[in-house]
Amino acid sequence: DMKNAVIGNNKQKANLIVLGAVPRLLYLLQQETSSTELRTECAVVLGSLAMGTENNVKSLLDCHIIPALLQGLLSPDLKFIEACLRCLRTIFISPVTPEDLLYTDATVISHLMALLSRSRYTQEYICQIFSHCCKGPDHQTILFNHGAVQNIAHLLVSTSYKVRMQALKCFSVLAFENPQVSMTLVNVSVDGELLPQIFVKMLQRDKPIEMQLTSAKCLTSMCRAGAIRTDDSCIVLKTLPCLVRMCSKERLLEERVEGAETLAYLIETDVELQRIASITDHLIVMLAEYFKYPSSVSAITDIKRLDHDLKHAHELRQAAFKLYASLGANDEDIRKKIIETENMMDRIVNGLSESSIKVRLAAVRCLHSLSRSVQQLRTSFQDHAVWKPLMKVLQNAPNEILVVASSTLCNLLLEFSPSKEPILESGAIELLCSLTQSENLALRVNGIWALMNMAFQAEQKIKSDILRGLSTEQLFQLLSDSDVNVLMKTLGLLRNLLSTRPHIDHIMSTHGKQIMQAVTLILEGEHNIEVKEQTLCILANIADGTTAKELIMTNDDILQKIKYYMSHSNAKLQLAAMFCISNLIWNEEEGSQERQDKLRDMGIVDILHKLSQSSDPNLCDKAKTALQQYLA
Repeated sequence: DMKNAVIGNNKQKANLIVLGAVPRLLYLLQQETSSTELRTECAVVLGSLAMGTENNVKSLLDCHIIPALLQGLLSPDLKFIEACLRCLRTIFISPVTPEDLLYTDATVISHLMALLSRSRYTQEYICQIFSHCCKGPDHQTILFNHGAVQNIAHLLVSTSYKVRMQALKCFSVLAFENPQVSMTLVNVSVDGELLPQIFVKMLQRDKPIEMQLTSAKCLTSMCRAGAIRTDDSCIVLKTLPCLVRMCSKERLLEERVEGAETLAYLIETDVELQRIASITDHLIVMLAEYFKYPSSVSAITDIKRLDHDLKHAHELRQAAFKLYASLGANDEDIRKKIIETENMMDRIVNGLSESSIKVRLAAVRCLHSLSRSVQQLRTSFQDHAVWKPLMKVLQNAPNEILVVASSTLCNLLLEFSPSKEPILESGAIELLCSLTQSENLALRVNGIWALMNMAFQAEQKIKSDILRGLSTEQLFQLLSDSDVNVLMKTLGLLRNLLSTRPHIDHIMSTHGKQIMQAVTLILEGEHNIEVKEQTLCILANIADGTTAKELIMTNDDILQKIKYYMSHSNAKLQLAAMFCISNLIWNEEEGSQERQDKLRDMGIVDILHKLSQSSDPNLCDKAKTALQQYLA
């Protein structure tokens, strides 16, 4: 009677729960003395209660329903097992149920694997439980180690559509961003057919959309993990076109979101797939439709439809931005096409200030992708003053947005970008200097990288502002950063600061002592060739100054180091050291005679003679040019 009263009636379900039916039902379900028929009926009623609202599920969880149902799975009676599994499935697919409850007892998973062979219902429910409770690499590993791949593979050819579909969903979550699973799937065969071939069959247009989308996700994960090549026909001719089809106007909004996001992931790192996708079915224009929801109010007579559209509108925008970002990641022509799509720049600018953090992140990613284009930086980015909303995004955003936004800022600060001036005026130096102090490595790299771009061919005031903003302490902090990327960009910044004579002399007159200390520190440290080469190039720039030269000439320790690198085994370092020497001995400059004499006494000329016999043409030329300074 209870079962008939609550089916499809949320009010009755709530009433029963309030009246305390749940503990009583659970008690009867667990009583050894209850008949199997009674226990099965209890599981069915509990399953029906779980079908109601999220609050119902919370009430059931509070009464510890999961351990009771898992215990029920040990019964020999199949009908009772199926009722328990159906109820467990309903509870686990609810967003209020913590997935970890499935993994608290290690024996549960192996028991569920064993039950997979009992009936098509156990297969359907168990696969559904697995695909909902597999969140992240730890869960994937547990299921994988319990033989999920072998146990579920043969279900892909089950006679029941529901079983095939749930098994497919299982593989799509198991393989997602998981190379171990993906590499295993490639070699598994069912009835003499390899899994990728089975997935391709499930992609065909005559299959239900849900099946096409899910098998496309499986193949996408396998491709991204390197288990299937990006030029394999199952990707180029099957998976990619299927995902583009999912983006069309005919599809439901949810399908379009999932299709675009999966396609963005598939093509994210492969130029050839980006090119193919960009010319398939007018995809770039098709995506512009994603921004047209909710449709104009007059067209929507149905209030439910409006609600549905509103709910999905930001998901659609996020998906479109993500896919545009992937499409435009490498190819200049594709970027041009994207930017020429109606109102595209306005849409991105609006996206940067949306309330939904996911849309903001996707819009910034899209902008970052397009900012790799020199031509667009000079034109569209300028016309739309993109830097303004970008600077706003950089104020107190979460880290994941900051990383992409600061990368974009790096590009907007390149020397040929017209946005450089206004960005400087809006307080960028302070902002970037604060990024260099971040705990987050990517933010430190981007902060210093942007400053390096900003200092390139900049006027002296900007350079002084950067040095003031950074402070000497912070500069040393960055030069002793454990990450080589941070170190290289900091050296790049120093090199850009120390260019053109008046600037070199000015900066060395105020910060000379600290900079020479830093250079010594690095040349003495355990660093790779690139780092040392960059450091010697900074010395060569200092040696090019008029008064700055003296800081090298009066520092015997540094002179010995330059001499040491002239005879180093690596030609790059030898060349960089020679640049220092050339700049120090150049004839037309005041005091060159004294400098030449001092360096001759140190044995530099002997090394130059040796290098002029070098088999490396660059070294040989450079040495001969330097020796001419002595002869002139």
